[in-house]
Amino acid sequence: MAGLVMPKPDETTMARRDQIVAAMREIVDGEGVVDSINEMRAFETDALTAYRQLPLVVVLPQAVQQVSRILRYCNENRIRVVPRGSGTSLSGGSLPLADAVLLVMSKFNRILEIDYPNRAVVAQPGVTNLGITNAVEEEGFYYAPDPSSQIACSIGGNVAENSGGVHCLKYGLTANNLLGLEMVLVNGEVVRLGGKHLDSEGYDLLGLMTGSEGLLGVVTEVTVRILKKPETARAVMIGFPTSEQGGQCVADIIGAGIIPGGMEMMDRPAIRAAEDFVQVGYPLDVEALLIVELDGPPAEVDHLIGEVERIAMSNGSTTCRISTSDQERLSFWAGRKAAFPAVGRISPDYLCMDGTIPRKELPRVLAGMRELSEKHGLRVANVFHAGDGNLHPLILYDANNPGELAAAEAFGADILRLCVKVGGVLTGEHGVGVEKRDLMPEMFSEADLDQQMRIKCAFDPNHLLNPGKVFPQLRRCAELGQMHVHHGKLPFPDIPRF
Repeated sequence: MAGLVMPKPDETTMARRDQIVAAMREIVDGEGVVDSINEMRAFETDALTAYRQLPLVVVLPQAVQQVSRILRYCNENRIRVVPRGSGTSLSGGSLPLADAVLLVMSKFNRILEIDYPNRAVVAQPGVTNLGITNAVEEEGFYYAPDPSSQIACSIGGNVAENSGGVHCLKYGLTANNLLGLEMVLVNGEVVRLGGKHLDSEGYDLLGLMTGSEGLLGVVTEVTVRILKKPETARAVMIGFPTSEQGGQCVADIIGAGIIPGGMEMMDRPAIRAAEDFVQVGYPLDVEALLIVELDGPPAEVDHLIGEVERIAMSNGSTTCRISTSDQERLSFWAGRKAAFPAVGRISPDYLCMDGTIPRKELPRVLAGMRELSEKHGLRVANVFHAGDGNLHPLILYDANNPGELAAAEAFGADILRLCVKVGGVLTGEHGVGVEKRDLMPEMFSEADLDQQMRIKCAFDPNHLLNPGKVFPQLRRCAELGQMHVHHGKLPFPDIPRF
């Protein structure tokens, strides 16, 4: 694992492997425990495939009480645990550890309740993102956050990473569409946060858990908000001679008070790769392609499309195509949704980065990435959630060429430093994981990181849940003067427990 340092495996735990496997088999029977090296290969990496590590053992529970017993056993015996959903994390958030139980939640795959009057769905964490929309679309509803991996990524993983998607500009990230959680703490306690109501009193623990990357607990049930499908939705596909012009058009659309349902941008390498892969009619003679979707009442959509056309022309657009049917609108998005796998056709390997910047800085950052591309000697294809400033540069490299992975990592680190320099942040939806862990000091002071770790210590005082992720350095909780925990209980008396 080039350049990546993970916590040193605990030799005592490794020596007890047979005992730990036997304990897991007492809790989860049958095929729910995977301990052979060949079978564990399927779990050795997530979507950040540059890094691989076999776990100590893989456990696939099917019931909440099994999760509770597993965590209680691991906590009492000081065994590390790495929670995992579908394994689509692009930041190494579900990368296994050699001395850790890999707790895979994919068998929690049922929708438990659809409540149309309250516009809510209760689902187990292994249900796919798209599976929620599929379950309610016949009644004219859908689940708004739609990451590109929505056909595979799990809703529990979406909560862990606070995932977004092309429609997050108008309808929000996972955090804005999450109503409640059931989760198991490291000591085996089962707690509920939120519910079908809009807001809970007291601490915003639901907000704290969203995006916590498996460091604070294991989600076993999710309640999300569903929305009525808009009356009308139309998309505009706009080409520009330069990426800077496309970036300025994005800023001007938002500056005009227009909030599209989705607004995505691709540069020339990404456009060509997507068109070759999906063949939906993307223009190949432009440097940047902007897809803008407007939704709402027909009269409003028609007016806003006219405004977007006007703004695009003022920024030098060379092509503008408006969808005339829902099928054509979906075809516009098909290329964008397939951009990541499409780029795999033009490069043996790539790193999919994730950073967020103020929209006005998009032209500056695009220019900066071109300079960095020359500096590191690697190509980059750019895909953006342009409306909210979330960038996804795809750094192209060949792992078979010595030094190219290290160069790609250095290139990616420089891109993220640039994002922070212009007033942005290290991540928008992929999380920190191991990919950005060592860059956290670029954005946070030591005092900031200590305060974040105090929260970690309140929930997981022995650093057993997903260690080696997010924090560049683990410190003993006793050194931090953490919140006092009475008799092993969390200092939050208003959490409903079971």
